[in-house]
Order: sequence, then C-alpha cells, then structure tokens
Amino acid sequence: MTVDTTSFHTRAVHAGRGQGAASSRATPIYLTAGFEFDDFDHAADHFGTGAGFGYTRTGNPTVRAVERQLAALEGGADALLLASGQAAVATALLTVAGAGDHIVSSTHIYEGTRGLFLDNLARLGIETTFIDDIADPSAWLSAIRPNTRALFAESIANARNDILDIAAISAVGDEFAIPLIVDNTLATPYLVRPIEHGAAVVVHSASKFLAGHGSVLGGVLVDDGRFDAAKAGHNAPHLVLPGRGGQPSVVERHGANARGAYARESVAPRFGASPSPLNAFLIGQGAETLGLRVERQSRNALEVARWLEAHDAVESVDYVGLESHPDHARAVAYLDGGFGSIFTFTLRGGLEAARDFVESVQVFTHMTHIGDVRSLVLHPGTTSHSARTDAERDELGVKPGTLRLSIGIEDVSDLVGDLSRVLTGARETVA
Repeated sequence: MTVDTTSFHTRAVHAGRGQGAASSRATPIYLTAGFEFDDFDHAADHFGTGAGFGYTRTGNPTVRAVERQLAALEGGADALLLASGQAAVATALLTVAGAGDHIVSSTHIYEGTRGLFLDNLARLGIETTFIDDIADPSAWLSAIRPNTRALFAESIANARNDILDIAAISAVGDEFAIPLIVDNTLATPYLVRPIEHGAAVVVHSASKFLAGHGSVLGGVLVDDGRFDAAKAGHNAPHLVLPGRGGQPSVVERHGANARGAYARESVAPRFGASPSPLNAFLIGQGAETLGLRVERQSRNALEVARWLEAHDAVESVDYVGLESHPDHARAVAYLDGGFGSIFTFTLRGGLEAARDFVESVQVFTHMTHIGDVRSLVLHPGTTSHSARTDAERDELGVKPGTLRLSIGIEDVSDLVGDLSRVLTGARETVA
C-alpha cells in the first residue's frame, strides 16, 4: 500500500479519482463538468476533431448513450439531447434558418413555439407564415417563398388533435429542398415515426412521454441524416461553404449528416442548451418503458373519450381516436398502436362548469404538463391559450368550457369514476 504524503486538503480533492473499470448494466451517470485528458496530444486531437469528451456542454457519455437510444426509437441517423423541448425546437430552427429567412408553420402548435416564432425569431430577422388547413398540401405550397428554409408542424396538434399528413407535406418541402420539421411530442415514436414518412427533422419535449415520470426537463432533436448538398446546398450555405479561416465545410466533414452535425457543433453548445447528465439518465430510464406506457395511456384515453362523448354534460370531444373526429381516417393511416392520450373536450356549462371540474376532480391532477404517468387536466382558455384572441381560440377549438386531458396509466375505471362523480352535478345544472 502506497502512503499518500500530500496534505489533508489535497487528499480531500484527489484521493477518490482512481477508480477501477466496471461494467454497469444501467447507463452510468457522468455527472462532471469536464473530462481529464490522457496527455497533451489527446487534448489537441479532441479540439481538432471533436472526438471523445472534453467538456459536458459539448458532449457527455451519459447524454450520448441516451441520444443513441432516442435516435434508434425515431429511426433517425443521430439525435441531439437538449435542456428542454423549447431548446430542441429553437435549435432545430436556428440550424436551418437565419436573418432574412422565412418559415412556414402550422397554426396548431404549442403556444411556447408560437411565441418563439412571433417574438424571438422575428427579432432575429426570421419571418413566419402560419397556415390553418395543414392537411391541404396546396396551402403549404402557396405559403413557400424563395427564402423559405423550413416547414414546421406537430404530428398530433394541441389542442384540436389535427393530424399532419406527413408524407404529403414533406413531399411539398422536398420539391423545394426545404426540410419538414415535425414536433412528435404528442404522438411519440411508438405511434408514428415521421422520418419514415419523409420528415427531415423530429423534435420532442423529452420531459413529456419520453421521460414519462414528470420529474425532469429535456428535449431532443433527431435528424434523418439525408442532407443532399447538391440538391439543398443553395438553401444551406452555412453547411456547404468553407468555415472560418478556410476550414473544411460541414458537408465535407460530415456528409449527409451535416445538418445534425451543425446543430451539435455550432448551435446547441454556443447557445448553451446542453442538458444535465442526471436529467439525461432519467430520460433514458423512462424511454425504456415508453411503449408500455403509451399503449396503456392510449387505450385508457379512447375509453375515457368514448365515455365523455356519450355524456349529456359534454358538448363535444376532440379526440382523433373517435370516428366523429374529422381526422380519424388519417390517424388510422399514420398511427400504429393507439391514438395518443392528449385531447380536449368541451362542457355545456361553459367557464363555470370548467372551473368546477378542475376544482372537483380527485384522481386527475390540475397542472401544466402532459405525457405523465398521472392523468392531468388544464383549462386552455385561461392558461396555455390565454394570449390568443377570442376568435383565435374559437378557431382552434378552445372555448370557455374546453378542458384538456392528458390520460395516464391509472385503472380506467377510477378515471371514469372520477369524471362521473364530477359531471353528475354538471349534468343536473345543465338540465
């Protein structure tokens, strides 16, 4: 045994650093800001090529393991884990667009993303055109300009459950070498994988279904790895032109993975959107049971939606799993394994009925979140969609009596029992 002759303070800092190699079945958590280099040349090689790990903001073994996991689930070439879903959306858009560019987006998107378009990207000189009829390829086509750099939509829209015709809209983008970016948070890769239908980039709020437990924030960007410099280079000069000081272009270094590599090298780390390795670990653990959870949540949601649709106190139910939904046929064509677990329904009693509902439920939790193992409820008109005008809310199917449900994995009889108890009083009031 070698005797350590350094001082107490030095031993406190260094004594634990020499651990032996071990093979962990679970993904190890590398909770460290930086990584020790083997020697002088190792450091130089890392900074010259990007190989290996030097600093967690630019790469971490725990994060990288989860990125490989999520890329495999979405069927993409590579994934980039980020600090939040908003970070994933912002990174995806800043990877393809810059000052003077234009984006075409569905109007049926998360309000935080809409605010990003209208308030933040607009200040950077990036303009957005919103379209309502997202199922009509001609609507997307008519909105495209010479400076359009991305099409953006959600696979299942919040809150009306509109279903994106991914293949048709990605074909419109392909005609002009414009990538379709799909937010697949509500559907998850268990139900649909947009890249398989032609989408170029998929983003998620990993805080939702991917993690599933509602404990951490995170986001992910998955790239298809099909960037064609010859076809799309004129829309992405930052990928095909030489770098600063005459360095090789991103395409020269990464080929068809250039778009994803640019997001990893130049956007995410410079804007500081890197995730905590601990959060990455928890997202990865949650994703292992994604299919089991989404299958049960979707089954529960369909039963709850059918029960609500038949209730006298309910004016309407916007759940794409119901045959009454206008996008049901498209959902059957795209979604495999269920119809998701997020939907809205509208009470006949208006705002006061909605208020009574959220303050009376016991099994459902009243909070801002979706994709949790727990069933959740929120009143969009006074929360997520409060910044919209009355006319805009009405167009999106958000009325005074509209409530959004995120169905969890509880026993469905308990969920229906909670709804029945609350809505019995509402039915009597309406009558």
